[in-house]
Amino acid sequence: MPASNWSLHSQLKKDTIDIGDLPLCKVLVIKDAHYPWLLLVPRRDGAVEIIDLDEVEQAQLMTETSRVARALKEITRCDKLNIAALGNLVPQLHVHVIARRTSDAAWPRPVWGVMPPLAHDAEEVQNFINALRRKIWLG
Repeated sequence: MPASNWSLHSQLKKDTIDIGDLPLCKVLVIKDAHYPWLLLVPRRDGAVEIIDLDEVEQAQLMTETSRVARALKEITRCDKLNIAALGNLVPQLHVHVIARRTSDAAWPRPVWGVMPPLAHDAEEVQNFINALRRKIWLG
């Protein structure tokens, strides 16, 4: 599955801010200020499930997910990380990495559909992105 034919799903483009590219994945911030919420999207055309990646790519996905999750936890000082690859609404393979707090609006439930998305403050989200880029070696 070469990356040459790959493009980001239109719904993911609409719902995210692009942070940059790791060796396998595009890293994105979800446009919802309720939660520090990232997506990793492997740049592999036609990948829907993790098993659609070869074993080397699967290992790379885990490495990149761990790197991003560690950085997110350190930056946010969250109580818990939620990491999931669901794809029920958007079939393109993507991994959610969400920093959760016991005080957030959805706790302890999953974040999906609990609150309408809240727009980010431009300066705050840019500071968050800059910190994340430094921690995951993008900037």
